[in-house]
Amino acid sequence: MLTGESVLRRAAFGDTPGLDDRALTAVTGPRQRWLAAVVLGARGRYAAATTLLEQLRRGRDPLLASLASATLASHRRQLGGHAAALPLDAAALRPAFAAAGPSDDDGFDPAGARADALLGLAADNLGQGRLTAARRFIAAAAGHVDSWRTAVRAGWVGAEVELASGDAAAAVPHAERALARARQRGAVRHVVKSSLVLGAALAATGEVAARERAARLVGDAVAATDEHRLGSLGWPAGLLAAELDPAHADWNRSRVTRELYALLPASDPEGRRLARTSPWVPI
Repeated sequence: MLTGESVLRRAAFGDTPGLDDRALTAVTGPRQRWLAAVVLGARGRYAAATTLLEQLRRGRDPLLASLASATLASHRRQLGGHAAALPLDAAALRPAFAAAGPSDDDGFDPAGARADALLGLAADNLGQGRLTAARRFIAAAAGHVDSWRTAVRAGWVGAEVELASGDAAAAVPHAERALARARQRGAVRHVVKSSLVLGAALAATGEVAARERAARLVGDAVAATDEHRLGSLGWPAGLLAAELDPAHADWNRSRVTRELYALLPASDPEGRRLARTSPWVPI
């Protein structure tokens, strides 16, 4: 049976990220392929996602070409490849500004594509230590953040910039807003990622109560990555859990190792290369 767009949207941006693998292979049409690639990337199945995204990047639809480039960039970042992601996000900009179409609640529209590319460029620069450039791209994206999804992403990047700047207290409000918006939407994957970002920000404040809350948030996120097969978030969640729960740190680190070695065979050759050479990925 063919998988419709509404089902794929719920998997990519809603309450059913654990959609059966067979449904991801029964996709027709470019819009469904992009949504399927988003779900595959969330599971850490980067090779399968890359195949779909490269097709869309070469297609004639500027909206999908832009979203596909930005999505592939995000998958490169998830494997520690911030420098490799930057030209992909840059390539997403031109078609994003050439795209036309109606607005969409999930940011599957020109404004969402522009925000994705600009926020991606902010994250790419952040990962390379260029905080001033990251802040400039966040500011440039602000005028295109029209959907709940791009608002959540803006919260993530805003929090991460403040953390990198050494201001954990300033990071917390960005992460709080992202988590609240994701919960309001019922977007499971975005709730998990927002919980990790907020957990990192709270822990970095050094306050005892904040650290206790961070441990609860991260513990719930770890459980959710298992329940919903979110392989791309499983190992970062395990690293945070190891930091916040010293009594079980060795167990969490061994879990991270197992997850990464399960994830690498599902990555394309470039993804594996990036992970093995990145200082961010503990292989």
